[in-house]
Formats: sequence, structure tokens, C-alpha cells
Amino acid sequence: MPIGSQPHGRRGTVDEPYSPLNLRLILAAFGFVVCTVLSILLFRMGWKLPGWLLAAWAVVAVIDAVVVQMRRRARKRAEGGRDHSLFE
Repeated sequence: MPIGSQPHGRRGTVDEPYSPLNLRLILAAFGFVVCTVLSILLFRMGWKLPGWLLAAWAVVAVIDAVVVQMRRRARKRAEGGRDHSLFE
């Protein structure tokens, strides 16, 4: 999977991107925090399986945040450093 500003063959342009990367980054960070806190609470209550499932989702959220950040950097390079709002 190429990590660029936007995958080839997708609908969307520079003016109208198909994915709001800034919003996805915030949601991934929120998912990481929530899953981590709930996982710790579940481990303390003795519920091992749900704790591990939430820990795995926290790892997925971190991976998603890394991929989104790489795409944001590629978009910034491609557009000459233009800033974007939350929903772009």
C-alpha cells in the first residue's frame, strides 16, 4: 500500500480530498487513549480477554495514527506546506 498524499485511483482532488486526515488523526489518538484506559481497568478487575482485546485495538489505533501522519506529511510536501483545517 503506497503511503502518499492520496492513493492512486481514488476519487477526490487536492481541493476536495477523500479523507479528512487531521480528523482521522484526532480520532485515532482518542481511540488509543480510551482503549488503553479501559484495558487497564479491565485488567485490574480481572477480565483478561476483554483487556487484551482492547489492548489490541489500542495498538491498531497507534498504527492508524502513524499511517495518517505519514500521509499528512506527504500531502504537505506535495502541496508546498499548505495548512489544513480539521476536516481537510
